Amino acid sequence: MKNIISKLFSIMLVSLALYSCSMDDTNTVLNPTATTELSASESELVLLKENEGSDALSLNWTKPDYGYNATPEYIVYFDIAGNYFKNAVKREVGDNLEYSLLTEQLNTILQTLEVEPETKTTLDVKVEGIIGTFEIAAVSNTNAIDVTGYANILDLSSDWGLVGSATVNGWDGPDMPFYKTSDQDIFAAYVTLMDGEIKIRQDNSWDVNYGDTGADGTLEPGGDNIIVTAGTYKVTFNYGTLTYSIEPYTWGLVGSATTNGWDGPDMPLSYDPTSDQWRAIVRLTEGEMKFRRNNDWSFNYGDTGADGSLDDGGDNILVEAGNYLVTLNLNDLNYSLEPIEKLWGLVGDATPNGWDGPDTVMNLNYAEEGVWYLNNVTLTNGAMKFRANNDWGINYGDDGADGTLEDGGANIAITAGNYNIVLNLSDTSNPKYSITKN
Repeated sequence: MKNIISKLFSIMLVSLALYSCSMDDTNTVLNPTATTELSASESELVLLKENEGSDALSLNWTKPDYGYNATPEYIVYFDIAGNYFKNAVKREVGDNLEYSLLTEQLNTILQTLEVEPETKTTLDVKVEGIIGTFEIAAVSNTNAIDVTGYANILDLSSDWGLVGSATVNGWDGPDMPFYKTSDQDIFAAYVTLMDGEIKIRQDNSWDVNYGDTGADGTLEPGGDNIIVTAGTYKVTFNYGTLTYSIEPYTWGLVGSATTNGWDGPDMPLSYDPTSDQWRAIVRLTEGEMKFRRNNDWSFNYGDTGADGSLDDGGDNILVEAGNYLVTLNLNDLNYSLEPIEKLWGLVGDATPNGWDGPDTVMNLNYAEEGVWYLNNVTLTNGAMKFRANNDWGINYGDDGADGTLEDGGANIAITAGNYNIVLNLSDTSNPKYSITKN
């Protein structure tokens, strides 16, 4: 009797388990008609640079009926109207049912889509709900928004440049550029030169060129070559008076937080013509730092009061260890240290330091968010990958050799040569790169 009861009890348990599984299967069948309704806080926007830091646009969407208690991930897509999201900018927003953009974030999307500043453009916006890795479980309506963006970068370019054996590209060019200054007809070039000769010319052409016959600082059309010694300089060209000057000129970071301590040489900053500021991506240790010119204490800036303003000879600036985008603004006499989570570089047997590193560090493109580059890098026969912070925890390769990167993907084959390399992470869900041989 006990055996019969025991068997009946076992059969009941099995039946209950099968019923539960059946219920689970029923409850996890995706509703194929699941949709979501997208709404936007604005239908027309004019973005202004002075409103950076303020909310510009809020998007909200309804919770779809997936047919069971799903936990989706949502992606918001932006594209120019009529492009059917073929080149959409994507923003992953997790399981939230809303997404807000600051003025500068929406303006960056316009720039990524190559929309001209000050031009009214209709953006199409939609939301997709994703379950698992690939399955699109719900798609919203498309919402059209008229947006006018602004120029986020300065255009200080000019048609004047330096050419010659002392320049990086020699007598054939392209020339090292002069930039506009706040004074009309006065241009400045920030250059590193070799021992050799230079001239000033227009439009990378010999039709209009100036030299200095007599080496007296006065320019003559077609004049003599200007002799220079190796160094880093600010070259000032006054087109109005046809005069010029060449002076040693660098800005850098010095201090216990920097690579070479208080004795230097300083960690160099580079001139950024898109903002008329001096910038660098650096790794600092815990300690102190200051800004100084020409690796010399005769002209240095600190920050008395720790308020972000520069003071001539001011107090040392306290720094925590980390990666930073350092910006020195000599126009307004202020500075910033913006933490950078990832420093991207090249690693591999095609790179100078091989697979063990340290990696060949890339430069941040200040005009395009999420874009890193490296120009005139010499690589050997072999392979390379992109990785962050000299660590294999985050690295990209290219499984299909198609210019699209995959996390942990295949090594990228390289033949020996000199290259310009771009790493484009502006769309984090679709990272890309280009390698152009010079």
